Amino acid sequence: MNKQGDIRCIYRDFSERISGNNALRGYKYNSASVYQIPKAEKNDFDTVVDRYGTNSLKYDFAEERGYPKDILPLWVADMDFVTAEPIVDSLRKTAEHGIFGYSNPKDDYYEAAASWFEKYFAWRPEKEWLVKTPGIVFALSMAVRAYTNVGDGVIIQTPVYYPFYSVIENNDRKVVKNELKFENGHYKIDFEDFENKIKENQVKLFIFCSPHNPTGRVWTEKELKRIADICLKYDVIVISDEIHCDFSYPGHQHHILTKACPELENQAVICTSPSKTFNIAGLQISNIWIKNRKLRHQMNREIVSCGYTEFNIFGIKAAKAAYEEGEEWHQKSWEYIRRNLDFVRNFLNKYLPEIKLIEPEGTYFAWLDCTKLGLSKEELNDLIINKAGLWLDAGHIFGQGAEMFQRIVLACPRQTLQKALIQLEHAVKNN
Repeated sequence: MNKQGDIRCIYRDFSERISGNNALRGYKYNSASVYQIPKAEKNDFDTVVDRYGTNSLKYDFAEERGYPKDILPLWVADMDFVTAEPIVDSLRKTAEHGIFGYSNPKDDYYEAAASWFEKYFAWRPEKEWLVKTPGIVFALSMAVRAYTNVGDGVIIQTPVYYPFYSVIENNDRKVVKNELKFENGHYKIDFEDFENKIKENQVKLFIFCSPHNPTGRVWTEKELKRIADICLKYDVIVISDEIHCDFSYPGHQHHILTKACPELENQAVICTSPSKTFNIAGLQISNIWIKNRKLRHQMNREIVSCGYTEFNIFGIKAAKAAYEEGEEWHQKSWEYIRRNLDFVRNFLNKYLPEIKLIEPEGTYFAWLDCTKLGLSKEELNDLIINKAGLWLDAGHIFGQGAEMFQRIVLACPRQTLQKALIQLEHAVKNN
């Protein structure tokens, strides 16, 4: 198959191997097309790797979560790519050592992480700022507990990554929503509403998603400065989730919040992790940077109260190898994902014009507007799950106003994406 050829040829080639009205729904890769990647092909992102039977949240838990067993999953934000060989080598050496005791990172770990941010974002955090956590969602929950009291309002910008809601509500705080404006296929911040909601609800904590998930916005310096001005005015602490910072499309540049707004350094918490960039989420390691000593002490105290004090040794080794030797892999995988976005855009334009791609500026998601299908929320979910055989993230879980949207992960082999889009087209045309 000519990967650079016309999408019609790809579609025809794929369709010729699948016949019958119900074939797409039940189609599965055969044993010849699903195989473990040989070592020499670790950077072959076209290769489909069999993830079934690996305790994969994405592939092995459909039935437990109420979905058909044979559904094609493109929902959770991990990649279907084998990670960089230096990371695998580091993990292999660690496993061969055979002792897995309590572990913590040393200076070389900090240097690897700080050097990455200095190189790509001209921002170098200090060593003492680092607070370690097993993941950013855990850090968000700890921040809510550390910086607010029961019943306090915490503001978020909706539609947004759904754990933002749970870390607030499950800690008995109140969700305050600053809905993003959606105009002409573009999302922007309603700053007037943002300020009013903070003032009306006496908000002291803001959980910020940058780049924004699921809309794909990469906030400009101008937007960040307006956020900073308002948060400074009302003494609002900002928890900035920047886990997708390494994914910005050409023409857009991610700015670390406190690099763009140094005046906010003493009331900001910057949340980062190599997990999305290098597909190592299962190794559970995140780097939280807090300059303000008091805020850092409050966060650490909350973490200790939950009983978490050491990093996983495999997470330490993987993250260090990623930051020191994973640059080439990241660049290649991101280039591949960008071509996947081109593929989705072309396919929708030619075969599914009823579904509109909201052009992302960052992240490896496609945010699809299905409004023109003319379906209810329930009908749309039935179409996606039961007729197209796809497990995507339904828009309603991100918040009110996103019911007619679906989020699809682009970090997968092209043929997986082809199969998903063909199934979707087949379902729409026969609905």
